[in-house]
Amino acid sequence: MKFPNIKNKAVLSPMAGVTDVAFRTLAKRYGAAITYTEFLSSAAIVRNNPKTLEMLKTSDIESPVAVQLFGSNVDEIIKAAKFVEDNFDIIDINCGCPAWKVIRSGSGSELLKSPDIIYDFVSRLVDSVSIPVTVKIRSGIDSNNINAVHVAQLLESAGASAISIHGRTQKQGYSGFADWDIIKKVKESVSIPVIGNGDVFSPEVFKKRLSESKVDAIMVARGAVGNPYIFKQISDYLEFNSYKKADKVGLFFEYLDLADEFNVDFNFVKNHAIAFTKGFIGGADFRNDLSKTKSFDEVRDFWCSFNGSS
Repeated sequence: MKFPNIKNKAVLSPMAGVTDVAFRTLAKRYGAAITYTEFLSSAAIVRNNPKTLEMLKTSDIESPVAVQLFGSNVDEIIKAAKFVEDNFDIIDINCGCPAWKVIRSGSGSELLKSPDIIYDFVSRLVDSVSIPVTVKIRSGIDSNNINAVHVAQLLESAGASAISIHGRTQKQGYSGFADWDIIKKVKESVSIPVIGNGDVFSPEVFKKRLSESKVDAIMVARGAVGNPYIFKQISDYLEFNSYKKADKVGLFFEYLDLADEFNVDFNFVKNHAIAFTKGFIGGADFRNDLSKTKSFDEVRDFWCSFNGSS
């Protein structure tokens, strides 16, 4: 199954506690080529967990939108994928998460220890669904076990439509720096689209990494937290070599309206309310106050009364 044609090169990365439907919609509004749900447990979907099913909401403007699944049981992953495929354009499998609670179950980046298992379940999944299957990986387990090129080649053989790669190892987690040399090698080793990921916090870095690695697109993760306008900034910088500063106050109120519309869990809203204040004068005290809020209205009132500047 062919990966969707995308106009822009910047993609919103899946992020736990961040990429709810309102935030994804806002990112799409400002130019994200593809949006991803946060990673969702295949087991929870199969068991009809209400909280997980709520995270499957999408908006009309999101397409193409991807759902990211994780798990170690192939049959469960296939069942979950078949359950969700009608509401999404892409099914992405998480083989990159370094969190202990994920890898201890044999999921996420732990699967990089068993490339043949990844090949088997991806090939079975591709045969079981009618939309593109993609996989997110890391460079390897540690500096002595860098196997991203081998895994990428297996994934292409298994029928994956695209690969995204974070240039850190499982052992690194989010420490140190992303290795874009390995991302470039993965791009050179396969013919399917490759999406790079890691340490892209500005339009300038985005352009540099895109030029150096020749990847088909780049996932923006932490660089988009508190600033979904970065997708517009990237697009403008690639075209005009300049971009405007984000109006983070206005952006947050856009997010809040969307969160209200989609009935997003308040914990997501509070986390975003705090993230959007990064770089504000007096932001530390404001974040402390926001952490104590208990409702949409309280958050809105705090933001309306805040006089800090970004």
